[in-house]
Amino acid sequence: MLTPVVLGAAGWSLSEYVLHRWVGHDPRSQTEFAKEHRAHHAQRFYFAPTAKKVAYVAPIMLAGGALAWWLAGVAGAAFVASYAATYASYEMLHRRLHTHGPRGRIGRFLRRHHFAHHFNGPQTNHGVTSPVWDVVFRTLRAPGLIKVPSKLAMTWLTNPETGEALPEYASDYVVVQPLRAVAA
Repeated sequence: MLTPVVLGAAGWSLSEYVLHRWVGHDPRSQTEFAKEHRAHHAQRFYFAPTAKKVAYVAPIMLAGGALAWWLAGVAGAAFVASYAATYASYEMLHRRLHTHGPRGRIGRFLRRHHFAHHFNGPQTNHGVTSPVWDVVFRTLRAPGLIKVPSKLAMTWLTNPETGEALPEYASDYVVVQPLRAVAA
């Protein structure tokens, strides 16, 4: 029974990468997902509303679960349940990456990987929860120093008085202020 659970988690992981790279970042895509994803990149705290996501995903998961049960019985249902649980975990983790500072090496790694995508090059690092598919599809990029525009800087990252990266994050991030016009 472990195999369908592992395959369900891996299935979501691949779906996350595919949706993010080829739907969310395709400039021609006019899907609701692509529109929401562009808003997420452009606005500091924007996430598509959870109710909207649930309304869209729930019928797909229920239909997929019923079909999987019919085709493969308990193993099929376990696959879809694992896929759905991994998706829900992804949603929570992705939001937390944006709203909370890292705790520990894994938290630091995941934030650097994800924010390198947001701020150093949206054509790379499409895996939010794992870099595995970035390795497979050759879109992995070492984060380096991540340059975060001040208007998009995460609250946990900045000193509210100066707007600069807090000292504990300064080796990984720099907050970039907008250029100001010089009076002639």
